[in-house]
Amino acid sequence: RRPSRAPHCAPCPHFAGARPEHGPPALAEAASVNEGGGWRRTPPAAMQQLPAKDQAVFRSIVKFYETKQYKKGVKAADSILKKHPDHGETLCMKGLTLSYLDKKEEAYNLVRKGLKNDVKSHVCWHVFGLLYRQDRDYLQAVNCYRAALRIDPDNIQILRDLSLLQIHRRDTTGFAETRRKLLQVKSSNRLNWIGYAIAEHLCKNYEFAWSCIDNYEKTFKDEDVNTYENSELYLYKAQVMEEAGKFEEALECLKQHEKHIVDKLGLLEAKGRLCMFLERYSEAAEIYRRLLRQNPEHHTYVLAYMANQPRFHRFWPAMPAPVP
Repeated sequence: RRPSRAPHCAPCPHFAGARPEHGPPALAEAASVNEGGGWRRTPPAAMQQLPAKDQAVFRSIVKFYETKQYKKGVKAADSILKKHPDHGETLCMKGLTLSYLDKKEEAYNLVRKGLKNDVKSHVCWHVFGLLYRQDRDYLQAVNCYRAALRIDPDNIQILRDLSLLQIHRRDTTGFAETRRKLLQVKSSNRLNWIGYAIAEHLCKNYEFAWSCIDNYEKTFKDEDVNTYENSELYLYKAQVMEEAGKFEEALECLKQHEKHIVDKLGLLEAKGRLCMFLERYSEAAEIYRRLLRQNPEHHTYVLAYMANQPRFHRFWPAMPAPVP
């Protein structure tokens, strides 16, 4: 993952309220020293503004990291550290790069040192999170990302990284909140709308999910969106309605957008299922008959067709509608 940005030049006003000592011990260690059995905050060193030439070198470190040229990245970091040995973000980037050269212990030491020198840098906290994520210590990584976001709340890259770890850890509530924040920060990005809808769907907030899809359609109605994308979106919207128990609304959604849906097989399957749940057996039977003409050996279609024939209900009844 790309670190959040190049070296900053001035203290970040959003740092008020960032409290790394409330994080896990490994994080607090970077910002504190043990004195008499308790933890005391170590005042951070004055923030350094790199000269323009060194800022360009720092950006090259990020580029080398992204292109997996780790030795070149270390060499570029050393060239900055010769002039600015306490520059926190460079120390962190060097540590992150060394972690890919099988020097994990040195990497952690450098990142902790860099964070101690520049505890107000969201770049340092982000890099620390990336380091923990490498070692699959996802809880520590999430705490680092949250610390970075307390300093720079609208950083898109950190928000994306945090959302990925949250869904990986099945934290659907946190995932929904992060996707909502991403949508607020950049509502012009279509994927942020879909991401938030999926997040609310996973939290079983079905009405929020399809309302988000409705707002997405209104917002981007004038844009030239890929036909297949729209097709899948309509099917997904109907699926959300179905899971919410809104079978009539889901069926109406499919009928309304039928000509725009490319996946005709998926459309017929969804319509047949919804008609069965609504006890419209003759309509459902006709749909499954059409499906059987396309694939006579599909046993699910055969059983569904039988289930929608009243004469078979004595021993093969229709599937009852699921309870949301």
